[in-house]
This record gives sequence, structure tokens and C-alpha cells, in this order.
Amino acid sequence: MKKTVFFGALTVAGLAAGAAAAATLDDVKSRGKLNCGVSTGLVGFSAPDANGEWQGFDVAVCRAVAAAVLGDGNAVEFVPTTPKTRFTALASGEIDMLARNTTWTFSRDVDLKLEFVGVNYYDGQGFMVPKELGVSSATELDGATVCIQTGTTTELNLADFFRANNISYEPVPIETNAEAQQQYLAGACDVYTTDASGLAATRATFDDPGAHALLPEIISKEPLGPLVRHGDNAWADIVRWSMNALVAAEELGVTSANLSEMAAGTKNPEINRLLGTEGTLGEMLGLDATWAQNVIAVGGNYGELFAKNIGEDTPIGLARGLNAQWTEGGLLYAPPFR
Repeated sequence: MKKTVFFGALTVAGLAAGAAAAATLDDVKSRGKLNCGVSTGLVGFSAPDANGEWQGFDVAVCRAVAAAVLGDGNAVEFVPTTPKTRFTALASGEIDMLARNTTWTFSRDVDLKLEFVGVNYYDGQGFMVPKELGVSSATELDGATVCIQTGTTTELNLADFFRANNISYEPVPIETNAEAQQQYLAGACDVYTTDASGLAATRATFDDPGAHALLPEIISKEPLGPLVRHGDNAWADIVRWSMNALVAAEELGVTSANLSEMAAGTKNPEINRLLGTEGTLGEMLGLDATWAQNVIAVGGNYGELFAKNIGEDTPIGLARGLNAQWTEGGLLYAPPFR
């Protein structure tokens, strides 16, 4: 009898969660566009170009999800968010997902009732200083003024690092990367600290990037990735597997150039399942069989998106490093498509 009651409770809870989970997908389909939260502007990751079109590595994740659900990577409303407003925007339903260099932490996952669906960039916190400051290590920053975005993991990391090294600092609180850049270049702070990728992206926009140095210390783990609301299980699956499709496509050699050829069928069952020529993976997600083809068609696989937006041949100049495929010694790893 107890087993029956327990099962019944689980069934009711599951049905309730399922109804909530279906709501976001239904909302996106009914309005015909995805509302995606991004940063207020971080070149290479999410920023409007000269024509006002949003571009970047995180923007590509938004477009991939829109393509999976709506068949159109341009069917996205980009909503700029700050560190202070991003979680409220997601929790309130103003946005359907958040893709703006946000670190996956215990408290954000558990206490804020948010669901991180994976990591699209493995990062760590670093420091940028003017070369004329004559500093070669973060341990030499005793008494420095430090520009730091409020409402971020970098605040606690910074305090921990300086305390551990028995040195002091004076925080200069800022809310956006644009404000940080302005204050730093104006000399209001000696140092700017944030994710190392963000520092590289910011430095690339300077008139004289070579006058600024990224110090060697990386003082934290910053796994950055997209997130959705707790309870949106079906929606979380779609966002998660859209990102996984980008990663798997690179590993399997599926590119924007050979997508049509691969979609005609291959001898590799994994590729066939990914592209929908075999199996029913799209149906399981409540999407068309070609959902992953649509994801890849927007801008290519993970490697193509990395190279185009933030790679070594861009002004930002980031090496793959930890973000290389697991087969190349990195941490990038998509679960099997089966």
C-alpha cells in the first residue's frame, strides 16, 4: 500500500513538473521567437555589431536553440542583462534562457533554483594591468585599486586570493563590462579582474591592446554555460542537447561545409542519429527530425564557432586550451547521441 501511495505521489509530481516543463517550449513556439538573455556587451561573446546585429560565441548558443525549436536561427530576441539583473530576468520568465558568460556554482544551481545545462567555455579568473604599472604577478598587487563587477563570483574569488596572500586591495565596484573598461582606461583602478576570456575580449577593443598585460595567475574555476529555470525539464533537455549537438558535430567531423552531404546518410550510426537520418531523437525532444541539422547550419559546429568568434585568428586570440575536444586533451565532451 505504501509503495502504491509513493508511486502515486511521484506520478502527480511528475505530471506537474511535466506541465511546467512544457510551458517554455509552448511559449517559444507560440510567440515564434526565443527570448535569450545575454550580456550588455562583451565582444566575441555577445555584443551588437556595427549594424546592431548581435554576434558572438554565447549569441551562437541562443541562435542554435532557436534553430532547433523554430527552424530559424534569427528568430531570437536578445535581452541584455547585467550580473545583478540576469537571474531575476530568467526566474521571472522575461527570458527563456540565459547565455551570458555565467559561472556554474552550487548556490546558483541549488539555492537560486536555476538549471545549468552544460559548459560551453571552461574559464578562470584573471587580472589585467597597464604594462606601465610594472607588475608581473598578481602577488605584487598589494594596495591596488581593483575594478570588479558586483553580483559576480569574482568578488568572492578576489577577496579569497588577497587574503590568502596576505595583501590588501581597494575595490572599485562596477556593474557592466563597458563601465569597467571606461573606469580602467581612465585610471580609476589599477587592475581589472574578471574571467580571463572576458579580459582578453575587453583588451581586444582597446586602441593599444599591447599596452596592457594579462597576469599569469588564474585564481579560480569558472565553468561558463547556458541556464534555464528549475522544473523546465523538457526545455532544459532541448537547450542541453542543442549545445551537445555543436560539440558532437565537431568531434564527428560534421561541419557547415559538409552538412548537406552528411545529412544524406553516412556509414557512421552516431552521425546518422545526430542528423536525424536514423532513429527518433528529434521526436524524443518534441522537435523535428532535422533539429540538429538546423543547429549546425546556423554557424557550424563548436570548433567553427570558437574559431570565428574568439579563436587565435581573431583579435581576442584565445587558444582552445581546456576547451579543446577530449580527443585533443581538452575537457570538451558530449554524451553519446543514442
